[in-house]
This record gives sequence, structure tokens and C-alpha cells, in this order.
Amino acid sequence: MTYHPHSKAPALAGLLLLSVALASCQSSRAPTATGPSRTALSTMERVAINANTCWFKSADPAFAPYRLAPELNSFSGRPRFLVVPRNSPESRPVLVVEAQGNPAKLDAYGPMMSESSRARISHDVTRWANGAKGC
Repeated sequence: MTYHPHSKAPALAGLLLLSVALASCQSSRAPTATGPSRTALSTMERVAINANTCWFKSADPAFAPYRLAPELNSFSGRPRFLVVPRNSPESRPVLVVEAQGNPAKLDAYGPMMSESSRARISHDVTRWANGAKGC
């Protein structure tokens, strides 16, 4: 039996097409941080501080029933914060915002991302990740 190097070409081409198809299915909700420090931890610290100030301390009605639960000390390399019911912090979060890598790639998911507040959350998180401050 002789070896034909081109006999694997169709399989490799199929694998390449599959990887391109899978890449196109990935979430577009993951902006890359371009702010002053782009590590996952520094980006999430910046985002969490602004979220706490603008969403919770300002008594924003969209976030009034909730509270912030930071989980920035992550050994998994994915610092994050949760938005949980104010009177039931042990409940399932309604929003998770997390980052990973350097430069950080962010993701926000949970029930709040299926509501009308989705665009605002995405906009705020992206701005803060890129170094903007304030509401």
C-alpha cells in the first residue's frame, strides 16, 4: 500500500470549513478591552466599580431589585461579578459579567440579557472596559 499525501486533503478541507463555521457561530457579545490596562482582572475591576456606582449606588430603577456580588479573585482566570436578587443573594444570578485573557475578552449573560436592558448593559460594560468612567 502506498502513501498518497493528497489523500488527506479532503478531510483537512472539511475540518477547515467546520472550524470557520464554528467561529462564525460564536457570540458577538464579547468585546475586547482596549482600555489602559487590558488584563482580565484589571478590566473587571474597572467594570465592577463603575457598575456599582452607576447601577446600584445611584438607585437606578432597573437595578433596584438587585445587588452586586463581585467574584474578582478567580483562580480560573475568569474574574466576574454577579447581579443577584437584593433580598436573596444566594439565588441564581440574573446577570453575569466576566472577562478572560489579555487583552480581556468580556461576556455578559443571564436572564437580564434577554430583557430590554440588554443594549444598555452591553453598552455600559463595553465603555467601562475600554476605560470610560461615569454613567
